[in-house]
Amino acid sequence: MKKFRIAIDGPAGSGKSTVAKKVAEKLNFLYIDTGAMYRAIAFKALSQAPNIEAMSPELLKNLATESKIAMSIDENRGNHFFIDGVEVTKVIRTPEVSRAVSWVAKDENVRSALVIQQRNLAENQPVVMDGRDIGTCVFPDAELKVFLTASVEERAKRRWLELTKRGETIDLKELEAEITARDKMDEEREISPLIPAEDAIMLDTTALSIEDVVERLIELYEEKKQ
Repeated sequence: MKKFRIAIDGPAGSGKSTVAKKVAEKLNFLYIDTGAMYRAIAFKALSQAPNIEAMSPELLKNLATESKIAMSIDENRGNHFFIDGVEVTKVIRTPEVSRAVSWVAKDENVRSALVIQQRNLAENQPVVMDGRDIGTCVFPDAELKVFLTASVEERAKRRWLELTKRGETIDLKELEAEITARDKMDEEREISPLIPAEDAIMLDTTALSIEDVVERLIELYEEKKQ
């Protein structure tokens, strides 16, 4: 199949990971959750230094460049992530990792190390990749770029439902505050800030179902591949 890259960017809770996975399944593309890669680094950093903001830039650089991140896909096309041979698929979704990941992701050396891995994964196959800088940094020449967004309230509600289904207890207002803070950090970081690519198609998902968004992206793909 001809190489085709669909870059889906957006803030936390905008639906990009769920949408990207479903689009990849319908098109038989490889789905790559880049956020999970940053979460894996954040998880490892937390295991070495609970107060990761006190971790030296040199130590974080070594951690990112030396860590071996791998991905596998199960029979349901679900992504499984491993760091240094240990599966971390579930543990990287904890609130602690969510709070730490933006701090880790703003580091230039971490981003440089992971961008190389992300590009390598898409070298010889069509992919759907979601994150915060796919269309601006990882694949500035992607064939299709989409930027998803939604209100903070809606994004917090989605995250709350996700955590609740996993049996975790967290206050909805606390989630709203965390997402707002994460948005600010992502948007204001010097390295690869969270901004839409100039040629990205903007799509507000606040009032849309996952199926609606997936259908729209499939339509956009059909238009672009002509």
